This record gives sequence, structure tokens and C-alpha cells, in this order.
Amino acid sequence: MANWETVEVTTDVLICGGGMAACGAAVEAAYWAKKNGLKVALADKAVPTRSGAVAMGLSAINEYIGYGKGDNTLEDYVRYVRQDLMGVCREDLVFNIARHVDSSVHLFEKWGLPIWKDADGNYVHEGRWQVMINGESYKVVISEAAINAMQDAGGEIYERVFIVAPLMSGGRCVGAIGFSTREPKIYVFKAKAVVATMGGAVHVFRPRSTGEGLGRSWYPPFNSGSSAFFTMRAGAEMTCQEVRFIPVRFKDAYGPVGAWFLLFKSRAVSAEGGDYMVEHKAELQNWAPYGLAKPIPANLRNYLGMLDTDAGLGPLYMETDEAIQKLADQYKDDPKAFKKKMKELESEAWEDFLDMTISQAILWAAQNIAPEEKHSEIAACEPYFIGSHSGASGAWVCTPPDMADKVPAHYKWEYNGKVYGNMTTVPGLFAAGDASGASSHKFSSGSNAEGRWAGKQAVRFAVNNPDIPAPEGVDELKARLMRPLELFEQFSGYSYDSNINPNYIKPFQFMFRLQKIMDEYAGGVSSAFKTSKALLERGLELLAFLKEDSEKLAAEDAYELERCWENIHRMWQAEAHVRTILFREETRWPGYYFRSDTPKMDDANWLTFANIKWDPKTGEWATFKREIVKLVN
Repeated sequence: MANWETVEVTTDVLICGGGMAACGAAVEAAYWAKKNGLKVALADKAVPTRSGAVAMGLSAINEYIGYGKGDNTLEDYVRYVRQDLMGVCREDLVFNIARHVDSSVHLFEKWGLPIWKDADGNYVHEGRWQVMINGESYKVVISEAAINAMQDAGGEIYERVFIVAPLMSGGRCVGAIGFSTREPKIYVFKAKAVVATMGGAVHVFRPRSTGEGLGRSWYPPFNSGSSAFFTMRAGAEMTCQEVRFIPVRFKDAYGPVGAWFLLFKSRAVSAEGGDYMVEHKAELQNWAPYGLAKPIPANLRNYLGMLDTDAGLGPLYMETDEAIQKLADQYKDDPKAFKKKMKELESEAWEDFLDMTISQAILWAAQNIAPEEKHSEIAACEPYFIGSHSGASGAWVCTPPDMADKVPAHYKWEYNGKVYGNMTTVPGLFAAGDASGASSHKFSSGSNAEGRWAGKQAVRFAVNNPDIPAPEGVDELKARLMRPLELFEQFSGYSYDSNINPNYIKPFQFMFRLQKIMDEYAGGVSSAFKTSKALLERGLELLAFLKEDSEKLAAEDAYELERCWENIHRMWQAEAHVRTILFREETRWPGYYFRSDTPKMDDANWLTFANIKWDPKTGEWATFKREIVKLVN
């Protein structure tokens, strides 16, 4: 540690992360900070132009209400989210995001994002809530606006700085500690307010893609549970840690299927050609009322396909050829127009992946798949923790101030007599995007809108609380942060191969062990997403051993130091998940996970939030229920 410089940064508002929510927070915080004579700093372990879930591009914006033109109401969107989450959502938070998201989309267009429009100048919809974009540079456009806003306000952006843990003072979050992934520098950030926007968690479970495919996933592999770790370690109450997300995607390259279902109107079938959504329709009765309403929740759609797989009817296929043919059939009496339409649809099919999942286009080419001629295999992915999509895991955050009189006491809290929207139960710590829970289906645009909201509230907090109490235990945190480097330096000469050593464990070995535990005991791919009380309890025993061994993680350089801490972050996300899924004694989201010992949904006892909290003083976990309050009829 003696060779690493310590850089201290004092600011008013600190934004941790660089994805869509962080960029939203930066735009809004910079604006309001400038008006109030405050400073904003942003720290990202990558660079904002290519950081976060949409770094590789996107072909559609998945949340656009259109309430200005009367297309939908805000209440419509709340009902949609509540339905897809099988009744478990914070309606106040979903409503708040919905009322701000359209303005974010309009800003995207103003900043230069190409949004598809029809002959009348209206957005082209992929589905009710989705609008099509030319999105290969989606993140570049959004991040440039954030960077410009920060520069205009005199803010500072720290790139390639990995945030490890929060800095605390008397129960209040007053900053963060991290390190450079390029230079021997430890960063100590001190701030009046901190915004956590560091994404979800990938590679907690063993992925389908292993060996030569390691690192390939649907959600970005560099999302390592940092938001969850940061908020948990601060002592924040967490929610919906059991509500992980398992997307069905094109197999092996993880190409999204949304455009095929919504735009191309494709069917998904078994190897024998049966449409599992039709053939297993009766099963939906067992999950009423959610299984009987439209749209059918994503987890139930997954589950019906899994029934075919369990019955030996796999693999499953997306009927791309059939869908393209049907769309072109309207021109079948005009051979020239038919040929032109087929070419147009073929181009759109490839562009959908070239915009955001290039590996899928490469896989199609490698396997001689022409989507207009041959169907393509789909499969359920490994589980992800992603509070912004169809999962819901994240921090329990405060209601907006203007809704405080409409919600129950456990949806709101004060600090020094004031309510701050999107503040966690830890004063001074705000969360947005994947970091905030029970408000899913915000996607990229909603995450940006929520980030804008959290950024504004963080500035408000900084204005009202102008002090920065001295952080506690900084020297101990610095020593703990650097321990993997010191362990390697001390013991690496003990063996001929530095990767095999009885005195320490390297980061990849640690990650593989974590993934094996989660895959086999918490309902991963190899166990067909099924688990039970006995399996979960055994998983907790093994996670306890793993946590002990995390003290022996070793790093050869800054790259491996980052990997060590990413794995510690994943481990905390894993433990919170196992404890919460064990606490909820029912199966509410088949298709995401199935508790084989409690195989039915139990609304009488479990139509409730299952929350969890780690106590920084005692090191103990507590799981408990929070009542769901319906605000929209």
C-alpha cells in the first residue's frame, strides 16, 4: 500500500457509476448544483461513453408512455408493471418514473438520438410501450449530454475508478472509497450526498456460456453487484432480492427476442412445433389472477416454455422464417413488391442485432442461419439481478416528497425534518436504475429519468445539509482494499505456478466457486431453476465458507484487484438472494425460480414485500415483510 498514492476528493454530490441512470443523475445534478453554487463529481470504473447496460447499443427504447398525446396514462403503466411482477411493486416509485420518462426520451431525441417516425411524424412503436431507434450509438449520445452538463457546471469526472465501498459517519453516507484500475492510486471521495448507480449483477450464477464463451452474457458482464454491495454495506434496507430475472434469449449469443415477438409477431415453439403459449394455456389458471390477464407476466411465459423443456420437447425455437413470410405475404400478388419487402425485413432482422448484440449476428453467420429461411434456437438464460428490467432487486427507497401524504409510513422517512425522494434508509445515500428496487420495467429510459430525479434530490439534500462529517475508519478501509495485492506479494513465491497456492485464492477460482454454489443450490441453469429450503440452507453453509475464504483473495495487479472486489460484491448479492428466497415460503415467479417444496403462490401470506437488511454494527442479517399498498385501482 505504501506505493499507492491516496487521492482525496471533496465534493458536494458524488455520483457512483456511468450508465444510463448515472448519466441522468449527472445531467440533473449538474444543472441544480450550478444554480446553488455546489460541485458534482462522477466516478466510473469504465468511461461514460461506453459504460452500463446499453454500452453496445440498443434497437428500442422500452419505456415511453406517450401521455402527452393521450396514448396511455401514467396509471396504465403502473397497472402493467404490477401485473408483470405478480402484484409485487412500489406503485409510487413506478408512477414517479412514468411521469418523468417521456421528457427523458424527448431529451434523447434533442441530443441527437435517431428515433423512428412514421409518415405523420409519430414515433414508430415496437409494442405498446416501446419505440424503435437507430441505437448503435445510444449510450454515446446520452453520455455526451451528461459530460457536457458536468463540464458546464465545473463538475469532475473520474474515469477508470472502481468504487469499492461507502464511507460512513454516524449512520450517514458521506462518500466512497475506491481505486484506479490504471494507476497506483486510492481514491477517497468525501461528499454531502452520494448517488449509487453502479448497475446490477451478472455472473453470480454459473452462465450457460463457459470455457471459450466465458464472459458472454445477456446483461453486461462488468455489472458485478456493486450497487447492492454499496447499499448493503452502508446498512440500507433492501427489497425484492429474490426477484431475479431470467430472460429467454436466442441461445448462446444472448440475442434479444423482443423485436421478434412485438415487431415481427413471431411465435416460439417446441422441437415438435407446438406453441407452448397455446398448449399450456390451462396452466395459467394456477397463477390467477396474473396468469389470466394481459399481458401475461414474463416469468409465466418463461415457465410455459420450461414445461416443454422438462417434458423432453426441447430445444425451443423462434419461428423467424414464418414471421417474416407472414409479414411479406401481404405483397404476394406483386412479386416485385414481395421481394422488396422480404429484403427489407431481412435487413431489419440483422440490424436488430448489429445495433446491440453483434455476437448474435456472428453466430447466425457461423451456423449458416438465414432468419428468413430457418428458425433459430432460444433458451432461458442464467439468472441476473437487475432492478431496471423485469427483475426488481435493489434498495428500498423513499417516496417523492409530493406523494408523501398519499403513501403509508413505511414508504417514506425524513432526515432533519425533510423527505427526499429516492433516498435509501441511510441518510445521504440515494439510489437509481438497477440500484433501486421494487420499481422495475424502467429499462434504459426510465433508469435515466430516475437518475435525473435522484440527482436533483441529492442536490437538495446537499443544500439542506451543508456539512460533511469526517468519515469513519478510512485507514482500515484502505488497508482492507489493498490486502489482495499484499497477500500475493507475500506468498506468490511459495509455488511454481502463482495461480496454485495454499495461502490464497485467485479471483477467477473464487468466482467459479461462487457460481457453482449458486447454480446447484439456488436454482441455476443446471438445476432447471428449481430449489428448496434444504438446498438453500446448504447453499448458505457453503457461502459462509466462501466468505471466510474471501479474506484470502489475492491479486497480482490492479486488474486482478478489481476482479477480487467485483467477486466480493457478487458474493454479497448472492447471500442476500439466498436468504430472501429462503424467507419467502412460496413460488410466486415460476420461470424465474421454483421452490419445489412450496410450489404454489400464496397470496394470503405472501402478497407482500420480502425485505432484508445487514446491520453494520452487529454483522447480522434480518429478513422481514413490508406491506404492499395499492395506489392505483
